[in-house]
Formats: sequence, C-alpha cells, structure tokens
Amino acid sequence: MFESYTFALLWDWAEFAARWLHVITAIAWIGSSFYFIALDLGLRRRDGLPEGVAGEEWQVHGGGFYHIQKYVVAPDHLPDHLTWFKWESYATWLSGFAMMVLVYYMGADLYLVDAARLDLPVWLAIGLSVASMVGGWFAYDRVCRTRFGDDNLRLMLFLFAVLVALSWVFAQIFTGRAALLHLGAVTGTLMAGNVFLTIIPNQKIVVADLKAGRVPDPVYGKIAKQRSVHNNYLTLPVLFLMLSIHYPLAFASQWNWLIGALVFLMGVTIRHYFNTRHARAGNPLWAWALTVAIFLVIVWLSALPGREPAAAAAEEAALRGPARAYAAAEGFEDVYYTVLGRCSMCHARAPSWDGMHWAPKAVHLETEADVARHARQIYLQAGASHAMPPGNVSYMTEQERAAIVAWYRAARG
Repeated sequence: MFESYTFALLWDWAEFAARWLHVITAIAWIGSSFYFIALDLGLRRRDGLPEGVAGEEWQVHGGGFYHIQKYVVAPDHLPDHLTWFKWESYATWLSGFAMMVLVYYMGADLYLVDAARLDLPVWLAIGLSVASMVGGWFAYDRVCRTRFGDDNLRLMLFLFAVLVALSWVFAQIFTGRAALLHLGAVTGTLMAGNVFLTIIPNQKIVVADLKAGRVPDPVYGKIAKQRSVHNNYLTLPVLFLMLSIHYPLAFASQWNWLIGALVFLMGVTIRHYFNTRHARAGNPLWAWALTVAIFLVIVWLSALPGREPAAAAAEEAALRGPARAYAAAEGFEDVYYTVLGRCSMCHARAPSWDGMHWAPKAVHLETEADVARHARQIYLQAGASHAMPPGNVSYMTEQERAAIVAWYRAARG
C-alpha cells in the first residue's frame, strides 16, 4: 500500500518543494541581476572621483541612503568583506534540474515523449534532453570565445537564429509543453553557465591578482560584462517559457516553436526599454509598441487550427508504458465512466462546458488511453484530494472518489 498511496503523495510534495525552491531562488537571482544592470547603466561620472572609479550612484531605499562606486577593473586593495552574488544562480539551476527529473524524466511517458509525433524510447528522450543542455552550453561558450563573438550585436543575432532552430527541433521530438520548457531550460543553462564557468572564475582571477600585488587584466572584466548583458536579455524569455506549461494556447499550438522564438524578441524589446531608461538615454516608447505587436502575432498564431494525429494512431501511441497497467487494473471501467461523466465536459479536445474553448492545461480525458495516461493526476486531484472538479461543479460523489482511490491502488499493486 506504500506505493499506491504514500509514494504518490510524497512524490507530489517533492515536486512542490522543488518548484517552490526554484521560484524562491529565481526571484533572488533575477532580482539581483536586474538591480546590478540598472545600477551599472545609471552610474554617473564627476570630477574628483577616486582613481580607477568609473562612476557612482546615490540611491535611497527603506529609509536609508546608499553611495555606490564602481571601479573600472578593481580597487587597489580589497576590503576584508567581499559579497559574491553566485549562489542564487546555482540554486536556481539545480532546483530547476531537480524539477526536470521529477516531472519530465520520471514522468517521461506523459510529459516528455509524444508517441503520436515521434515514438522515442524514454532513455533516448532523456538523453536528448540532457545533451541539448550540455551541448548548448559548450557550443554557445565556444562561439562567444571566437573573434566572431567580439561583436555583441552580431553574436546576439546569431544566437537568436540558433534558438529559433532549436525551438523547431524541440517541437518535432518532444510534447508541446516539454518543447517550450526545454527551450527555457537550455537558455537557463546558458545563463547559469555564464555565472558558474565564466563570470565567477574571471572575478576570482582578478581577486587573486589583487591579493598577489599584480595589476588585474581588464579583459576578464570585459568578458564577464558581455555574459552579464546576455543574461540580462535572456531573463524575461526564460520566465515566460517556464510559465508556458500553464498555458495550452502557447505550448499546445502547432506553432509553439515560433511562439517560443517570438518571446525572445519580446524579451529584447522590453529589456531595451528599461535599460535605456536606466541609462538616462531617452524614453523609447516604440519598444513597447513593438512588444505589443509581437504579442498580438503570438495571439494570432495560437488561434490557428492545429494538426491532430489520426485518432487510431494517437490512441495506440498514448496507451503505452505505465498507462497499460492502469488500463488493465481492476475498477478501470468504472473510473473511466466516472471521469467521462464528471470531467470530460471540460477536459476534452472540444470542451462542451459553456464558455470554455480549450481544455485546462491541455489535459484531455475523453478516451480510455487519456484516463490511463493521467492516472496519477486523477488520483491526486479527485481521489486523494477534492481539488477536482473545481467546486465539485459536476457533483462527483464520495463513492466515485473512493473508486478512483481503489483503482489506483490496485494498479500500483
């Protein structure tokens, strides 16, 4: 009985813990990133600044005044206490990868592999996922270190073209939600890699030089600054891509790969506006107009009709792996008809519930394969808890909920 009840609950809470940690650390990372970019752009020069100081900024917050100075390379000596901003980045990536393992790797048959599109073995799908993140970082880092990468605008245009291509590839081999999530995961890996493998090591070289009495080479600061700018422009797209799993109009569209690509453009236009404002270089309202235009294109793309696989092929592809055990377990037929009567009016490919045009989170519960594939979610949402149906609008009875629990336990052994 441990597997049938306690394991499912503990697994769901493990996902919750990883997700909450990911949110907390991401807020800390993004917040510090936005702050330091704004600070750097807002620095002012004046006569009388200490030697080596590039600019200063006076700020007020929380009832106190702050006087901040930035050195072009480094001060001539280090204070006893030096704060490093790195753990936010590391913890964000580690918690995000933990979520990837808990949700997408351990639940690959449901969330990672779309057998109706490309029937990959689970091990291969996971291997492609890991390879895309690791390989993406090494390819990106290699390009940045070439002479081609010396021109930041040229480099950013090239990287955007690569991300568009990568978005299309993910859409061909993974489920829709996994495709957009992986685009975000690869981008997040580039950002965390910038901190862990470039920015922090370069800063450590500068610190070591100062402690040894050597004059630090400014090239290390220049490289770190380039990667920091990249992270600044990539942050908003990553946020959207990570949240996209809650919006079927984004991930379940046949144009999800193009939607993902356009999101990067919106990230650039929004950050350009704020970066310009922070640098006191104008008020480029055109950036917001362009952002709205791109968003309207995304809305239009999401409304275009999609291509559904043949019903027989989709059904056969869906009923695989663990789903077969749930479909064969005692009580499945009763549960299937309960779900059909209590849930499928909303969770359908063409919902019949008034005012609902798309199934919540693109979860379809119409066929036997649908119900079998979503067994754990049905159990947790309607058996172990009363989360679904929301407000019990379809009047699911306690007997029906008990039957769901009994069926799930029977399938788990």
